[in-house]
Amino acid sequence: MSARRTAALLLALGLALSACTAEADEPDTPRRATVASTQTDLATCPEQPDEPAADGDLSAVAPIECFTGGTLDLGRAPGTPTVLNLWASWCGPCREELPLVQQLADLAGDRVRVLGVISQDGVPQAASFAEDAGVTLPGAFDGRGDVAAALGLRGLPHTVFLAADGSVAFVRTGAVESVDELRGLVAEHLGVQL
Repeated sequence: MSARRTAALLLALGLALSACTAEADEPDTPRRATVASTQTDLATCPEQPDEPAADGDLSAVAPIECFTGGTLDLGRAPGTPTVLNLWASWCGPCREELPLVQQLADLAGDRVRVLGVISQDGVPQAASFAEDAGVTLPGAFDGRGDVAAALGLRGLPHTVFLAADGSVAFVRTGAVESVDELRGLVAEHLGVQL
């Protein structure tokens, strides 16, 4: 038998065997990690008033599932000035910036909502990084990056400043360097001194 024919026969045999084993193993295969099935220390996403956002920049984005239950609906007004930080575990600058965003959340209290929007990432990777970084701010999972796409943004990180009525007040592209920079952006674009 020729080498080519032997290789083809072995390939066909391998495919047939793998098809049989895949079916037999299917019930024991662990389910893909989902936001709802992942345990994290991330806080619960805040309740939102039942009021449409003032502008349509983000209203086309479908509600985003939060890690601890509920959803973040950017088509509704948050009712409180809000900072959304778009990040991913694979993003080097995000890894440096996210602890600063957590510090902002700790400083802000009830005066400004600070949320992480995990963008273009996997559930287990994002949850693992948030745990390693000590991040507990609310986290919503936007695996496809719909928020960034709606704003015409590429790459990560980005920080979106939303007025209480849901309108986009400002978008900071790229990483911030300090908590003081974040506080300055909140004061300038949301009118809140922290």
